[in-house]
Amino acid sequence: MILTVTLNTALDVTYRVRSLRPHASHRVSEVTERPGGKGLNVARVLAALGYEVTVTGFAGGTTGDAVRERLTATPRLTDALVPVTGPTRRTVAVVDELTGDTTQFNEPGPVVDPARWSAFQEAYEGLVGRADAVALCGSLPPGVPVGAYAGLVRTARAAGVPVLLDTAGEALRRGVAARPDVITPNADELAELTGSHEPSRATQDARRRGARAVVATLGPDGLVAVTPEGRWRAVPPARVRGNPTGAGDSVAAALLAGLVDRLPWPDRLSRAVALSAATVLAPAAGEFDATAYRDLLGRVTVTGEVTAARPAATW
Repeated sequence: MILTVTLNTALDVTYRVRSLRPHASHRVSEVTERPGGKGLNVARVLAALGYEVTVTGFAGGTTGDAVRERLTATPRLTDALVPVTGPTRRTVAVVDELTGDTTQFNEPGPVVDPARWSAFQEAYEGLVGRADAVALCGSLPPGVPVGAYAGLVRTARAAGVPVLLDTAGEALRRGVAARPDVITPNADELAELTGSHEPSRATQDARRRGARAVVATLGPDGLVAVTPEGRWRAVPPARVRGNPTGAGDSVAAALLAGLVDRLPWPDRLSRAVALSAATVLAPAAGEFDATAYRDLLGRVTVTGEVTAARPAATW
């Protein structure tokens, strides 16, 4: 079982309009609603790939009820979300059909009091011991300590369970110091963490800060990775147009799947790039175009070098 943690779950609402214009009224051609938040997107992709997944985090109010109701329809996915008093947030993505660009609006999320945070930590400790891998994903809701992910990383490591961290800002800086097995920042998050805008240099710097492996997502330009085994660059065969929301979450899903399958790093990165591009072609986050994924998988280019023998440990 793979465990994904989404402390700030969401109901993702996607609007499609012909052309998005400031200060104008728009006719929406299509509306979709899906369970959201990075960890839930990761979980839904993993479940679609055939892996057993458990999701935890917080859910509350009528929005939280809507998220949980939709999760029940997902095969191979177990809901272990912890109730919270305030309503789960919504995120609204507006897709401009003319340009393919997406504009995102993210609500802050419910306030989590100390009692609810303690209840979550107790539930998390019980789940980690049964997991093959853990993903800690997304922003922190109000009230959760900024060092929360660092503590959750340490709990997973104490249980001998590899952990992937996908967050940003101060939560990422503190989380990296707890030595997660892999982090997956995008270019802006990586630059904020390290102060460097050069991906190869920045990934190495981030690894020196504590992460065992760093996989930087570069949007349509693919991935750069520094791991205990070597350094690689993975790029898609061509740029794809669509909704990029959730593409980074699919990278995390692919890396977790590669871990469970004990694949070498170049194969994990090839999966990650293909799955990310196939997600851009899907209508909503947490989904991917399966036909495109199979087509892209054999055409991803991975270059780099092995700098150490593959270790006995899974990462």
